[in-house]
Amino acid sequence: MKPEISLKVNEKFKADYVKGYPLILKESVENIESIRAEGAILRLTDKQGRFIGKGYFGKQNKGYGWVLTRNERDVIDQSFIRGKLESALAKRQSFFDNLSTTAFRVFNGEGDGFGGFTIDYFAGYYLVSWYSEGVYTFKAEVVAALSELVEFKGIYQKKRFDTKGQYIEEDDFVAGERGEFPLIVKENNMNYAVYLNDGAMTGIFLDQRDVRYTIKEKYARGKTVLNTFSYTGAFSVAAALGGAAKTTSVDLAKRSSSKTIEQFSVNNIDYESQDILVMDVFNYFNYAKRKEMKYDLVILDPPSFARSKKYTFSATKDYTNLMKEAIEITEDDGLIVASTNSASFGMKKFKGFIDKAFKDLGKKYSIVEEFTLPSDFRVQKEFKEGDYLKVLFVKMQ
Repeated sequence: MKPEISLKVNEKFKADYVKGYPLILKESVENIESIRAEGAILRLTDKQGRFIGKGYFGKQNKGYGWVLTRNERDVIDQSFIRGKLESALAKRQSFFDNLSTTAFRVFNGEGDGFGGFTIDYFAGYYLVSWYSEGVYTFKAEVVAALSELVEFKGIYQKKRFDTKGQYIEEDDFVAGERGEFPLIVKENNMNYAVYLNDGAMTGIFLDQRDVRYTIKEKYARGKTVLNTFSYTGAFSVAAALGGAAKTTSVDLAKRSSSKTIEQFSVNNIDYESQDILVMDVFNYFNYAKRKEMKYDLVILDPPSFARSKKYTFSATKDYTNLMKEAIEITEDDGLIVASTNSASFGMKKFKGFIDKAFKDLGKKYSIVEEFTLPSDFRVQKEFKEGDYLKVLFVKMQ
């Protein structure tokens, strides 16, 4: 039985929680810093002791835990979790029925009513990602509930929090049978190699599925494509399959080269006909400008924060400058796919970064496509930060 702790909500945050805001912030609740029991059940009340909501304590980069219910009689146990999972799975039935796509999100944390963990589906395997020690204390209940609801080949997990020596398993395998990796999944009939047992990343970001499809179907044919911060080259694969004249993938990580070669290979694309470069993206921009190189399509999908020997990049501070670099090596009638997964600002501010870059350079543009999270990444309307993905297809004029 988990301990239950009663906490008072500070008055200026009361209305937000009553309306359904799910994230428990340090400043929103009195004395939360005194709690040490990760996973403890939190009973939130107003200053008069009237019940507001119930959740759990789990420190992560976003906050100190999540509100899970506004019903005082709810018990946060395996049955409660099963109900959340069952509802989420039902909402993804169309994805399970779609044979052209075998990788998608089946549970998106607070968007499906239980913040702090997500579950992704990969061709018969399920991957649970935990974002705090607090939510990890629910592991047994989550795995048991999932096992009751679905047939699976295997279940894996990734712990995306600082374990400080605790909760260390031999590997990421949880239940069922071990997979053989790489596991080849389909996404709109494109193939991608994924790894569920190899560190924090799988090899593909599922939230960009609609963007990859759009590049492949509408914008790649006959184009020269530059994919910056390319990771495993997933955008490059989509462009090549869409008939791109040539793709260039640039990423600083040494593993990016072999991973990108693998992604091309599982799609029967001759990787030697593509350019795959391991170097700092900003150094590549300088190189391209010196050589007077220009591309028809430039893809910008940087991490929210990155550091190399010479450069530090923060999406909040530096996206305008990044966009300027891209503009200077894009053909006059070309296209830039500008993307960010930063939750610290919204679409309006992101469009402001793009606008400033063009105005500073005295150039004109139009936005021809706009994307946020795909439908399997369900978001809660009371928690706008949860809809973190922002992608703009920007046409040079």
